[in-house]
Amino acid sequence: MCPDLTFSWIFNEYPSFVKQDTRRFISQETGNLYIAKVEPSDVGNYTCVVTNTVTKTRVQGPPTPLVLRSDGIMGEYEPKIEVQFPEIVHVAKGSTVKLECFALGNPVPSINWRRMDGIPFSRKVDVRKASGVLEIPYFQQEDAGTYECVAENSRGRNTVKGKLSFYAPPHLIEKPQDVQKPIDDSLVWECKATGKPKPSYRWMKNGENLESLEERIQVANGALSISRLTLSDIGMYQCVAGNKHGEVYSNVELKVIDFSQNQLRSHTMVKERGDVLIECRPKMSPWGVISWRKGSETLRESNR
Repeated sequence: MCPDLTFSWIFNEYPSFVKQDTRRFISQETGNLYIAKVEPSDVGNYTCVVTNTVTKTRVQGPPTPLVLRSDGIMGEYEPKIEVQFPEIVHVAKGSTVKLECFALGNPVPSINWRRMDGIPFSRKVDVRKASGVLEIPYFQQEDAGTYECVAENSRGRNTVKGKLSFYAPPHLIEKPQDVQKPIDDSLVWECKATGKPKPSYRWMKNGENLESLEERIQVANGALSISRLTLSDIGMYQCVAGNKHGEVYSNVELKVIDFSQNQLRSHTMVKERGDVLIECRPKMSPWGVISWRKGSETLRESNR
């Protein structure tokens, strides 16, 4: 069912809508109306109404008459489950899941829910209001498991079971940071993500998958390591963590600096009160920020 649609039924004339109780149930999966035990007061015309909760528009179907058969009275019988949830339901982390279960029967069956592992429902699940719908808000790993719906009356009982499977798209918990390294240095970038199933990792460089063709470039468990950096390693890198429910990305930049073509003199002779020019033109791309130090003191621009 589309999550933006809701179903309701008009009884005879608008605005008399069918009220759900232990005897009457409207499936929000199919839109069908179920009456566990038909009574004379149920005789009349029923009209299905579909409402778009976003646009607030409504569409009505044709009236459907309900009449009582005159060839006898239905005797008592055990519950017959007509509305049931799938055997396996995959539920995203933090979402709300609703399980439907409803049975016909005479007397009117009661509907109860339980976890097959015996763990009691958490406080966020209001079992008293569940009836034909068990709603679990903010679904978490601990909510996963097998659930059972029990329909019961004085003539017997019937059950249906289904498994709720937890999944979570990848979420980055550790991202690499931009770095500026001298040539021949080493680099290690860590990239970590949570998710279920456990995410796998791959790295890209400048929009293309990074292949570990060179021994000095290694990718393992989300980490990228490059030894003996060269100018060819300069570029934009991207860590990609993914499972079957999605992918997440983290962009990072590597700058490599080469001083070999412009080495500074170890000593420069200068007259007292004279002028001096010390050039620093390292080879790097893209161009980075250059700073100077005298000993451990960072130099700042001044009139001199």
